[in-house]
Amino acid sequence: MPETEEVTRHPQPIVLVRGYGGLRVEDEKRNAYQGFNDGTVYPHRRGENYIYEGLILRFLKSEWRFQDATNVVNYYGRVREEAVELPEDLQGLDAGCFSGHKIVIDPAMALRLIRQPEDPCRTLWVFRYYDLDDREFRVYAEALVRLIQFIRALVRLKTGHETKVNIVAHSMGGLIVREAVQMVFCQGEATRAINKIATLGTPHRGISFQVVKRWIAIDGADELERFNPDFQENRKNQESYLNFHKHFPVERLLTVVGTNYQAYGTRPASWANRWFGAEGEGGPTYNRSDGLVKQISAQIPGAPRTFVHKCHGGEDSLVTSREAFEIITRFFFGNIRVRLRLVDALIKRGRDAFGRSEYFFGVSVKPRRVDFELFHQSKEAENCYGPFRERDLSDAGVAFAWAGGGRLIWEGWLDTRAIERDPENKEKDLVVRLECYVSERDTRGIGFSDNVIFSGQVYVRALLPTARRGLSLALHTSEDFSQSQFKKKMKPVEEGWQFSVGDRSFEGTLQLELERVPEYGPPEPLVWRAGEGKDQP
Repeated sequence: MPETEEVTRHPQPIVLVRGYGGLRVEDEKRNAYQGFNDGTVYPHRRGENYIYEGLILRFLKSEWRFQDATNVVNYYGRVREEAVELPEDLQGLDAGCFSGHKIVIDPAMALRLIRQPEDPCRTLWVFRYYDLDDREFRVYAEALVRLIQFIRALVRLKTGHETKVNIVAHSMGGLIVREAVQMVFCQGEATRAINKIATLGTPHRGISFQVVKRWIAIDGADELERFNPDFQENRKNQESYLNFHKHFPVERLLTVVGTNYQAYGTRPASWANRWFGAEGEGGPTYNRSDGLVKQISAQIPGAPRTFVHKCHGGEDSLVTSREAFEIITRFFFGNIRVRLRLVDALIKRGRDAFGRSEYFFGVSVKPRRVDFELFHQSKEAENCYGPFRERDLSDAGVAFAWAGGGRLIWEGWLDTRAIERDPENKEKDLVVRLECYVSERDTRGIGFSDNVIFSGQVYVRALLPTARRGLSLALHTSEDFSQSQFKKKMKPVEEGWQFSVGDRSFEGTLQLELERVPEYGPPEPLVWRAGEGKDQP
């Protein structure tokens, strides 16, 4: 297909970019897979959900091929001026990839990749920027852009088709990706070269405390400056997160936000995050961070985001978690986009009679058969929406506001293709569990703190369209879907489906919106109802 800015869920080459390595990076240079091979054991789960082997191995077990980018992109201390005589199989590649720059493509490796029989769109590329001797963001970004250009040229030469790349970047790796998008790519070129970007705990708005400012004349000083909130906030700076939307569609960026500061191994960073809070966060009362990066700092305005109850790095972190893998792969390849909104709410009981009450509202989302949440909010994560003072949760300017307009709670992606192919799932149903949580806190210290007003689970079950029926949705209060007494109605509206949750203390109306994601192009705003035809999501 011709080169286009159109987004796709078709498999594309994936580039992995690691986070900050520290003041000395010898150990990072010796780490072959840059941490993307590390997984996590989940001892309280069983079967396939017990051990997550890590992102790279999980992809390799799914017909993807690993390729270390350093074997392809070479770095020289000076510009390589001499022309390279290319063999016949490489004649279709731009000769400028192999000379005229410090960062060049290795002809022998390029020839080997051309002759490999595997699908070049199902390849993983680990971008090892610390193998470059110049510790400057501009150099890192230029090397990343040249790698992306080579990958695209490789696919074009082997298949005759254009492709983009998907990118997964952890921490500072996301800042390098932004440098490439906003400063190295020509205007408009990034949207044609990059399909989607997922960042894991990237400090897009900087880190709240700058304990590293005193380190100036050291290796990596340019890297440290990118963590400075003043640098990221500078509206005149094209690299600022505030200008990202001018260079790349924000709906094609997913920010995965960590919330478990308690599991982060660097204790001083965790405590500093509590004392050096973000504006409107509540000061030392809260620690809304992954241990290093504030939850609000890991987001970009307008871009989808999701919460994962993992810490910034190390063991049991955003990088090693099965949750992050499930979220990212659905973002890249999922065929349904889901939005969950709060339509209305009313807290009927639980207000403190003597103190000054504030309220919090949160939801967690978990799909059936994958025992991992795609979105997590809880008291422990300190990431529930609020604090609200109004009992209908209608306050304007809330410190920890909604995910988007119209009281958007969550925006995520699902994939029904495995269900449709599963011979054991004869009903072809998709089930998602929603866990709602409402709490109250007395800010004056007179009454109790963190009272639970409401906590409950409901199951949204979708019967997928078949040749004999359209799509229909129902709400259940139990996993026993055969019992009608556990089944509640969902009201179809123009935008989607509405349903109620609550008890004598709280009642609320939620709205679920579904969009079909075609193989190419933006999501289509469709609402499937029983008997409306055979549209397949």
